[in-house]
Amino acid sequence: MMSDVSQSILPKVSPRDLALKSLDQLPPFSPVLNHLMATLADEDVSFARLADLIERDTVLSGNVLRLVNSALYGRCGNVSSVRAAVSILGIYKLRNFLLGFSVSRLWSRVKTPDSWSMARFNEHAIATALLADRLVQKTPAEYPEGAFAAGLLHDLGRLMIATALPEEHLRIHAMRVSSGRPLEQCEYAVIDTSHAELSAAALGKWNLPAPIQKAVLYHHQPGLDPARHSTPQPTLSLIVSVADALADATGHSIAAEDERAVPAPQDSLSVLRLSHDTEHILASFEEDLQPLKASF
Repeated sequence: MMSDVSQSILPKVSPRDLALKSLDQLPPFSPVLNHLMATLADEDVSFARLADLIERDTVLSGNVLRLVNSALYGRCGNVSSVRAAVSILGIYKLRNFLLGFSVSRLWSRVKTPDSWSMARFNEHAIATALLADRLVQKTPAEYPEGAFAAGLLHDLGRLMIATALPEEHLRIHAMRVSSGRPLEQCEYAVIDTSHAELSAAALGKWNLPAPIQKAVLYHHQPGLDPARHSTPQPTLSLIVSVADALADATGHSIAAEDERAVPAPQDSLSVLRLSHDTEHILASFEEDLQPLKASF
């Protein structure tokens, strides 16, 4: 009887806390990912240090060389040196590629339920990251250097729910299918939090820059982002929101339901006054995505 009473008065662990605990189950960061996470905060990137770390990782070296020798760069000769590849790619594009590859490789080692497609999750993350990066090249925006990382990590909370709360994940999915309600409404109904809040909390735990945390937190509701009052430029949350919608609209979604009510690409881009450039933005994005998909 005493054990029953003692168990009844134990504090109940919230779904949010259970989901956050799933971060502790991730494999440790690789040296490259540790370095990249640090450079997102201080923006101090060393070519020599990155090249040295890449050369110690056979898989990473092979994928960097595959990228630089792909049709994306139109190389006539064959680049066989990692240090030459680093100089050709440039630090900005290299950092994005390494961040994407390292994070997707980390996630691939996570045990997920049968109802979850890691391949679709990875593809959506990379697609959103590439599109967000493309958009900040087309229009002035808040904290453009964080666009790729914010796009890459915006739906981390969905993975956390699937791994830490598999039964609740299925209930959220069933409610979404039967009711047609938005994903976040279904999440609140079942676990009293959302994947956006979990994603932002995870990035806070990893000490990523505040603008990236806010962009992820408000990517479904950029109109609530306090940053919109302090900058005349589009907020990073709005950039990620548009990139997320474009990824879904072009078939790079995590789940079929994500594509159900998504706006047409030109409508999403009209928010940034880029609807006139829809065809070019999507074509160049697909060109960038194809060689990367082979690595991720």
